Amino acid sequence: MATFRLLCVMEATTVTGPGKNLLNFCRLARSPHFQAAMGARVEVSIVTFHRRGGPSYHNGQERQELDDSPNSFVEAARAQGVEVDVIEERFCFDPRVIWELRRLVRSRAPHIIQTHMVKSHFLVKLSGLDRRYAWVAYHHGYTTTDWKMVAYNQLNRWTLPSAARVITVCSPFAEELSRTGVSAGRIVICHNSVVAPRLVTDKERQALREKLGVADNARVVLAVGRLSREKGHADLVSALAILRGLNSELKWKLVIVGDGPERERSERVARAKGVDGCVLFVGHISDVDPYYAIADALVLPSHSEGSSNVLLEAMVAGLPVVAAAVGGVPEIVADERSALLVPPGDVGKFAAALNRLLTDAPLARRLVAGAARAVAGFSPESYASRLVKIYSELVPSVSGPAK
Repeated sequence: MATFRLLCVMEATTVTGPGKNLLNFCRLARSPHFQAAMGARVEVSIVTFHRRGGPSYHNGQERQELDDSPNSFVEAARAQGVEVDVIEERFCFDPRVIWELRRLVRSRAPHIIQTHMVKSHFLVKLSGLDRRYAWVAYHHGYTTTDWKMVAYNQLNRWTLPSAARVITVCSPFAEELSRTGVSAGRIVICHNSVVAPRLVTDKERQALREKLGVADNARVVLAVGRLSREKGHADLVSALAILRGLNSELKWKLVIVGDGPERERSERVARAKGVDGCVLFVGHISDVDPYYAIADALVLPSHSEGSSNVLLEAMVAGLPVVAAAVGGVPEIVADERSALLVPPGDVGKFAAALNRLLTDAPLARRLVAGAARAVAGFSPESYASRLVKIYSELVPSVSGPAK
């Protein structure tokens, strides 16, 4: 049986979408059943970063000190038995990070280095590791929310053409990569995967509704994700204000799970539209499953989206969805069959679609059934199999130490 040693370099403090996919892969890679099915074993270790004095998050609580598990991402990985090396940074652009990364790579002797974010792409390229190891880079799309992101995009355009493979999450992102210099033969489209949510008891549901102050007769509209400009939360709030005008008898609460730079602006829009009493900003939540359990619909108003983990999670949780038809969303769901899709930024059509969803129970059931069929193709097993195939192409014959 072939054995691949995979070193994943990822900057993360919380378990967001890329982290969830990585940890799901680590879990499967240790499964004897999966190894037998693939004829390969993948030994995964992780390198991540921690800046002393920077924010860390454990179970939604911010803390500052550095310990054996400085944040919830490292904590979750180690809880799974994954070996994690943490590189401590003294300050931004600390040059010692490059030397430490090189040392760890020599120590781990991987067959493949896999990177997941702009910083890790840049460090592998700058350190010259891309010339000595097979390098797989993940690309999650470009955003232009501020000057910093524009600079990061330029770094990506410099680094990604050097990767042996660039895995991206949807066809529009693949086309964009080709236009910015990555060879089409090196680009692989691999949609994200999803696991079923944990069972949430009726007691938990009721307790959460009471905590949020949601009346028994109110419908819960859920939005989950980072509050950044491209996620369209201000548009969502505007759409809900239109919904109130369309159907004044409908009782609802919009619950927004997540945090980020657009929170203050979205709150201002809610006040300006007069719906601030119906919109709850609950911030960062580690365990989102109870929120899916109390929701009547999931809304995804993004202006830019790849292979949305939130969309997949809502589908597997049995929630009907209204989403903007952007990026990889139409590759996951079909309009009127497994979701209601509307043009991005069209708040009027978004409000009308949500009104349909919340008032037409047969439609909601039909969409949930269609989503259940569609989401079956996004299992962690199919995702992991795709990755092992990529590794086999890059390192066609491995069993011993990396050369």
